Amino acid sequence: MALKSFHVKGQIEAGCDEAGRGCLAGPVVAAAVILPANFRHKLLDDSKKMTEKDRELLEPIIKEKALAFAVGVVDSKTIDTINILNASFLAMHRAIDQLTQKPEYLLIDGNRFTKYPGIPHACIIKGDGIYKSIAAASVLAKVHRDRLMTGFHLEYPEYGWNQNKGYPTIAHRKAIEKHGPTVLHRTTFTLLKEQQLTLDF
Repeated sequence: MALKSFHVKGQIEAGCDEAGRGCLAGPVVAAAVILPANFRHKLLDDSKKMTEKDRELLEPIIKEKALAFAVGVVDSKTIDTINILNASFLAMHRAIDQLTQKPEYLLIDGNRFTKYPGIPHACIIKGDGIYKSIAAASVLAKVHRDRLMTGFHLEYPEYGWNQNKGYPTIAHRKAIEKHGPTVLHRTTFTLLKEQQLTLDF
């Protein structure tokens, strides 16, 4: 199914998505993107369905063609303080705050959102596979976060963040067991159990 260009024709819409919600370490990152109505690219899809190479190829194209885009980051300490759900919403709000063009409507990936002041929104489950603007936001958020985690890997090479990006792989859990958690780990998440913390979202 081809991705849709808009929710309501003629409306200035910003797609919003996040990356890193299910990770054991590192920040949650969100992006907001306003695309021109005629934007199309054969690589654009839900970022989870794209290869890392394709995401990195598409990122500068999205940034060049977008009418406006921005990225918001919320660190692991804040995640532990306000919980990952609220941290995801905060990251989206921080991205929307930075948009150089004010959208008339927000398309949010997921089924819940904390209302952004003055802008109505729609929550769309699996929206990154439905709307181009949300898919574009998913790409920017994912690429930005992956780069952050690759940078953190230089500081903490034992955890393999250049490969797992902070997600709960077996190797990552074994490294936590051997070396203990870092300041970038989310202490409210289940770091050592076989079963990852289940998030109701």
